[in-house]
Amino acid sequence: MTGLADSRRRDFAFDAYLWACELELRAYKPGNVSLHSEGHDMTVEDFRRSARMSAPFLADPAASLGQKIFRAIEATRDAVGCNTNLGIVLLAAPLIQAFLSPVRKKSLECAVKATLQNTNVDDAEWVYRAIRLAQPAGLGEAPEEDVSKPPGVNLLEAMQLAAKRDSIARQYANSFADVFHVAVPLYHAELSRWDDDEEWAAVGVFVGIISRYADSHIERKYGAECSRQISNRMSEVGRMLFANQLAQKNLDVLKEADLEFKSRGINPGTTADLTVATLLAARLENQY
Repeated sequence: MTGLADSRRRDFAFDAYLWACELELRAYKPGNVSLHSEGHDMTVEDFRRSARMSAPFLADPAASLGQKIFRAIEATRDAVGCNTNLGIVLLAAPLIQAFLSPVRKKSLECAVKATLQNTNVDDAEWVYRAIRLAQPAGLGEAPEEDVSKPPGVNLLEAMQLAAKRDSIARQYANSFADVFHVAVPLYHAELSRWDDDEEWAAVGVFVGIISRYADSHIERKYGAECSRQISNRMSEVGRMLFANQLAQKNLDVLKEADLEFKSRGINPGTTADLTVATLLAARLENQY
């Protein structure tokens, strides 16, 4: 641990969140909104405004986990009028809550696990309200703990029930194991491979995640077969990026996939959310 003073931890978390959100926007992510290619009736500025508006609430050390999430989504909705960052907020909030906790653990991962184990029904109620407010596409109804009804379990238990059908819920259920044990090491490897170019490292994280894990946002909207096809296509993109040495050739590869996905209305939104969480976790872990 670096022993950052409590007065500095909040500022560091605030800045790390904004950094992760901005870096993810700078990465060329096929099918997703970026500086290289907007789409899905959303702009880069929508996401930047969402990050700015949600950051103060996520970095509020006095707020509970559920309060962080709801207030961040409420501020986002007021600012942009659509769902730009529900997944980002759901993933960022436990990471920041753990980082800000006065009870220090041996690692950020351990702190996140403790944060999730200490959730309560009140946290679940705040999060259900946030989800209803955000109105994510393809939400539908759930057989257990439907968010349209009051929660009967704590937030961790609610996420465990949804983990098989939602990759963000799975992070809660497995204490962010996919982030800490797969995605963060991938980020460091990609950073080394691209000579510390953070944007290309973020591209590598996005490509690596979707190649390994079907995007649950795509799966909810278009089905499991479509999500598998996209994962396979992105595995091919990853192999081409690894083989190419010229940046322009790699941009051409990404552009081709981006046009292909957007022409079909496909947005790997959950993968983009996990990319933000990975970048944030790597930054916070480095100063924990």
